[in-house]
Amino acid sequence: MSDHMGRTRRPDIPAITSRLRSYGGGGGAGRSIRGVRGAGRGVALAVAAALTLSACGYSPTPLPEPTESAAPTAAGAPPAAPTCDNATQSYAPPETMPAPAAMPEGSTMARIQDRGRLIVGVSADSFLLGSRNPQSGVIEGFDIDIAKAIAKAILGDENKIQLRVITAADRIPVLEKGEVDIVARNMTMTCGRWEQIGFSAEYYHSGQKILVRQGSDITSLKHLIGKKVCAPNQTSSMDNLIRLAPHATPVGADNHTGCLVLFQRGDVDAITGDDTVLAGLAAQDPYAMVLDEEPFTAEPYGVGVNKDAKDLAAFINGVLEQMRADGRWSDAYNQWLAPHLGEGTGQPTPVYGRS
Repeated sequence: MSDHMGRTRRPDIPAITSRLRSYGGGGGAGRSIRGVRGAGRGVALAVAAALTLSACGYSPTPLPEPTESAAPTAAGAPPAAPTCDNATQSYAPPETMPAPAAMPEGSTMARIQDRGRLIVGVSADSFLLGSRNPQSGVIEGFDIDIAKAIAKAILGDENKIQLRVITAADRIPVLEKGEVDIVARNMTMTCGRWEQIGFSAEYYHSGQKILVRQGSDITSLKHLIGKKVCAPNQTSSMDNLIRLAPHATPVGADNHTGCLVLFQRGDVDAITGDDTVLAGLAAQDPYAMVLDEEPFTAEPYGVGVNKDAKDLAAFINGVLEQMRADGRWSDAYNQWLAPHLGEGTGQPTPVYGRS
C-alpha cells in the first residue's frame, strides 16, 4: 500500500522488536517506529538505567538529546595528512601486567584507579555490540564485554565502570577532550584517526555490507545507482558509501538505529554499515536481510584512547592477550555474534611496533 505521498508502506510491525523500543538512546530521534507514542517507553528505560547507576553510587550517565539528521556528513579528514603504513599497528603490551588495583604510579591506569571507575564511551542502540536491554535497562553486548574486561583488569571489578552513551560522531571528540577514558563503540582503526587519537590492537575484524528489504532489486554495491542509502554521519561507513557508490544518494542519520527507522518508513532503499551492526538490525526486522556477499571494505575495530595515553593502549593490549589466553574473547563472541555471523575467524592477531 502507499501513503499520501505515494511512498510504499510496509505492514505494521513491532517497534524494532522488544529489545529496542526507541532510537533516542544513542543520539537518534527519540521515537518508536510507530511514532511518538514510543517516546514514553524510551524515557522509562532511561529512568530505569539511571536508578541502576545511582544504586551503584555513581551519577546517572547523561543521554544525548534526541535528534534526527537527514543530511549526509562524511567523517572528514584530520588536520595533518595520515602517515602510518598499517592502521592496525599498536603498542606492545607490558612484559608483566600489573595486578588489578595495583596500577603503576603516575600511569593513566593509576588515575583511573584513583577515581574508582572506568569511563567508557559506548553505543546503547547497536544490537549485539552495545544496546540497552529493555527488561533490565542494562547496556550489554560484545563491545561492553570488552570494556568490562578492561575495567576488571584495572580496578579488580568489572562493575566499576561508567558507560557514557555517545553517537558515532562523538567518539573522537570525547576522547580528545578527556571526557571518557576509552571508547568501545565498533570504531574502525584508520591512519587518519591515528592523527587524532590512539588505539588498542585490533580486537575484531569487521567489513562493510548492505542491508535491503527482502525481494529488493539491490543485490550488490553496483546496484545502488539512484538508490537512497543510509549510513551514520561522520563514520567510515558514510565515507565508503560516498567513495564506492558515487551514484547512490547518501542519507545521513545520527546512528544506525536512525537509519533503520528511515528504512522501515520507506524513506531509504538500503542501509550500509559494518556486518556486525547490520546483523543486529536484521535480527530486529523480519523484512530486512543483509546481502550475502563478501564485505567490500575491511573494518578493523580498536578500543579508542586519548592520543597521549599510550600506556593505556599498551595495557589494553595486555588485557586482550589475556582474553585470548583464557577464552574470554571467544566466550563473548559466541554469546553475542556467533549466532548471527557464524563461527568467524577468531580474535585478530595483534600487530605491535608503534612507538
